[in-house]
Amino acid sequence: MAIPKEGEFVTIQSYKHDGHLHRTWRDTMVLKTSEYSLIGVNDHTLVTESDGRRWVTREPAIVYFHKKYWFNIIAMIREKGVSYYCNLASPYLLDDEALKYIDYDLDIKVFPDGEKRLLDVDEYEFHSKIMEYPEDIDFILKENVKTLVDWINNGKGPFSEAYVDIWYQRYQELSKK
Repeated sequence: MAIPKEGEFVTIQSYKHDGHLHRTWRDTMVLKTSEYSLIGVNDHTLVTESDGRRWVTREPAIVYFHKKYWFNIIAMIREKGVSYYCNLASPYLLDDEALKYIDYDLDIKVFPDGEKRLLDVDEYEFHSKIMEYPEDIDFILKENVKTLVDWINNGKGPFSEAYVDIWYQRYQELSKK
């Protein structure tokens, strides 16, 4: 697939380790692409769950995907401040159908006050057993948790206030065209 241009839309597909489709986001607007990353925005985006349930995102969210890191980051722009939802996941790939990645259950949520929570540890342990996650995947994911916490603690990348402001402003400019 040709690399999507600023202002174009992509579908995002999240899979589980066993290959089953987990969740799909339709019409994520691309804000920037580079050799290794894609930044986009979801705003009232249709989400379809693996069981067919559908819902629409409630607030604008800047999404960050990388081809080397085993996580992706969602910065949700809310009235009380920016909340982050970070998925421990495979690096993404882009094909003619969608931006795709494997979701590995573990998540880190960061609240506007800076509080961090590691979520879904039980789900990770359960899926690790039934889907037989390889030991190297387990090691990679745990190392990427450390990287992610470092980014959070040091305001790197999407965790910089300026980052969210810049990309949300760019989204608003593109939406007016």
